[in-house]
Amino acid sequence: MELSLKSGTREDLARIIGFLEKAGLGTAGIDEETAEQFLIAENDGEIKASLGILLFGDFGLLRSLALSEGLGGQKLFMLFEQMLLLAKQKGLKAVYLATNKRAAIPFFEMAGFSMIVKSELPEAFFRSAHVMEILNVENSVFMEFRF
Repeated sequence: MELSLKSGTREDLARIIGFLEKAGLGTAGIDEETAEQFLIAENDGEIKASLGILLFGDFGLLRSLALSEGLGGQKLFMLFEQMLLLAKQKGLKAVYLATNKRAAIPFFEMAGFSMIVKSELPEAFFRSAHVMEILNVENSVFMEFRF
């Protein structure tokens, strides 16, 4: 399957939300502005993968990672690699992610992320309703990628 990778646009908002809902992910806080903070992988105009980033000054929090069935680790790694490149170009000091899927931790470590304790998160994160929701997810761990 040949995928093309692009940044989301305001016009992609409904498609991004539909894709995330189909994947069973929450869409709170995703609007026309934040749609532009997504990378989407498409095939024939259909979204097959997504990864968004919430911006908090010099820091970013990855969100809404969703993959269509059958996409391998190589495509996932490509999505992460491009998002980290964009974050670096934006001048971010670090990017964070949260997961409650322990099996995913080795992949994130291969991508350059390290586990941290919640108290090491940037202060601005604790003023975000989305982050506060994540903090209440059972068994969630946070990981950090520093530039």
